[in-house]
Amino acid sequence: MRLQDLSAALLELDASHRRRQRVSLESPQGVEIIIDGNEYLSFASNDYLGLADHPSLVRAVQQGVERWGVGSGAAHLLTGHSQAHQQAEEALARFVGREAALLFGSGYAANLAVITSLVGRGDAVFADRLNHASLNDGCLLSRADFQRFRHNDLDHLEQLLAGSSARTRLIAVDAVYSMDGDEAPLPELLALAERYDAWLYIDDAHGFGVLGQGRGSQAERDLSSERLIYMATLGKAAGLAGAFVAGSSLLVDWLVNRGRTYIFSTAQPPALAAAVSTSLRLIAEADDRRERLAQLVACCRRRLAGTAYSTGTSRTPIQPFIIGGDAHAMKLAQGLQQQGYWVPAIRPPTVPDNGARLRISLSALHDVQQLDTLLDRMLLLAES
Repeated sequence: MRLQDLSAALLELDASHRRRQRVSLESPQGVEIIIDGNEYLSFASNDYLGLADHPSLVRAVQQGVERWGVGSGAAHLLTGHSQAHQQAEEALARFVGREAALLFGSGYAANLAVITSLVGRGDAVFADRLNHASLNDGCLLSRADFQRFRHNDLDHLEQLLAGSSARTRLIAVDAVYSMDGDEAPLPELLALAERYDAWLYIDDAHGFGVLGQGRGSQAERDLSSERLIYMATLGKAAGLAGAFVAGSSLLVDWLVNRGRTYIFSTAQPPALAAAVSTSLRLIAEADDRRERLAQLVACCRRRLAGTAYSTGTSRTPIQPFIIGGDAHAMKLAQGLQQQGYWVPAIRPPTVPDNGARLRISLSALHDVQQLDTLLDRMLLLAES
C-alpha cells in the first residue's frame, strides 16, 4: 500500500467502526484501573488469577533485576541464555509434566517457531477455523498445505486427514478459544493425531493457570503423548510475560536448532525468567482463586442464559456478550465507559463478520456483586 493510500484506508476503517486506537493505562494491571485520568472497573484483562501485581511476584522480579540486571543482551544461542532461563525452563517442564520446555518472548513467537520448524513444503497442517491469528500465521509461513476445518468438527478434520498424502501432518488448535471461551476436544484430537500419524499442537494461552489445577488443559484431561506439543503464555494467568513450549527433549532440541523466532531473537529479560518459579508457586496455591473464578463464571452464565447475547458454552473466564453489529458493539462499550466500566468492543477481523461482541474477561479479584452490576447495565444498554 502506498503512503498516500493510508489515510483513505484509515478513514474507511473509521466509517466501518473498525479502527483500533490505543489508550494509556496509568495504573498497575488489576480490576480497578486508571485510563486517561479516569477510574474504571476493568473486565478486559487476561490476568485471570490477579497475579500481575501480586506483591510476591513484584518482589521476585525486583530480586531478579538485582541479580541479573535488566536486559539479556543477546540471543539464547550466543550469551543470552542465563542460568535463570535454564532453571525456569526446567521448572515449567516439571509443572506441566513434560520432559523439557523452551522459553519464548511471546506466544506469537512460540507458535511461529513450532509450526514452521516441523512442517514445510510437501507437508500438511490442519487448523481450526477459530484459531488465534498467530497459529494461522505460523501455518501460512510454513509453506505447508494449510487446511482449515470447521470449528471443533472432528468429522471434518478426519476427512481432511484421510485425504492427505503429506509425509508430515500437524494439527494446530487453541485449547481455549480466546473470543468465545469454549474448548477444543483435546482427547478426541489426540486420538485422531495417533490414528493419522500427526503432531497435535495445542496453544493453551487461556487455559494455563486456570484449568487442571493451574497446570493447564492437557493436565485437566490427563493427556500424555510424545506427539502432543504444549504451548502456554506467561503473560495471562501467570502474571508475567513471554511463553513456553513443552514436550519431549528431542522436540525441544529440534526447536533450539530450527525455531527461527527462538534462534534469531534476543532472549527475554532474565529477571522475568527468575520470577517464573514464584509464579508457578502462586498458581499451584491458587485453588481459592480458581474457585472464585468458577463462581463468577456460573453467575455470568446464569444471568445471560436465555438471552440473545451469549452462546452459554464457556466454562472459562472468557464470557462473550455477542452483539453482532460493529456500531452497536462500539456504542455499548462507550456507554459502559461513561458509567465507569472498561469492557472494550471486539470487532472483525478478530471475530467473524456480524460477530462483534463485548468480551467479559473475569479475574479472581472481581466479586459477584461487581459482575452482577455490570451485567445489569450491559443488558439495559444493549436493549435500549
